[in-house]
Amino acid sequence: MQINLNLMTETVIRQSYSSGIPNLEPPMLTLMIYPSAFGLFSASPFCVKAAYMLEHAGQRWQRSDMLDPRKMPHQKLPVLRTPERLVPDSDLIRDWLEAQGANFDAGLSDIQKAQARTLIRMAEEHIYFQVVQDRWTNDEVWPILRKTFFSVIPALIRTPVSNSIRRKVVQGLVFQGVGRFSPTERQDRLERDLEAISAYLWQSPYLLGDRPTSADMSVGPMLAAMRATPVETPLTQRIKQDRLLNDYVDRMEQAIPLP
Repeated sequence: MQINLNLMTETVIRQSYSSGIPNLEPPMLTLMIYPSAFGLFSASPFCVKAAYMLEHAGQRWQRSDMLDPRKMPHQKLPVLRTPERLVPDSDLIRDWLEAQGANFDAGLSDIQKAQARTLIRMAEEHIYFQVVQDRWTNDEVWPILRKTFFSVIPALIRTPVSNSIRRKVVQGLVFQGVGRFSPTERQDRLERDLEAISAYLWQSPYLLGDRPTSADMSVGPMLAAMRATPVETPLTQRIKQDRLLNDYVDRMEQAIPLP
């Protein structure tokens, strides 16, 4: 007599779970981020970076928008809610994903991985603050930022509260260093970074080859944020008028489509 093992196995499982076959899919992750703004998936390039990594890793996830991260670990976004804990910071989110088996730099040599790390640090520790300077210290941009990011504050106190936060951001830029330079000096420092990025992109569609790696998931969103500032500035024009960089930003958004 022929025995159908598959049928027997399914019968045992169904008997073990009164609700039927158990759901073997991994639990849904939740990425807590700043809302969409200026035509971008999120106003924060770090939130976009985290979303790129989740998509690249093939994770099941959903977004949860918030404007006030003060109750979050590190009091900033993104934060990833996993079944075990909250994971703050895009770098720590990367570490968590890699612990689950993700590999953002597959096929890269040790030297290329080192280059990726350097590009990420350049983007996140220098280019990012150029973008913040371009947005928060520009009196033409500020009214748009206030309307976008501070709408949850009651109208009666919105202006004094938002102005106080703006002053703290500007003071932070001086403490960090970018705010100490003249516009010409800042532009010169930024130009050298953009030239370095362009040198890679002359060689391949993405920074380190024919497909996106960890470096692209950081640099791409940073350049996209620079381009998306809602008022024309020297920084927005620098990206828009550079075909190599402008096409790269578009290519990244197409390579890893976000929901």
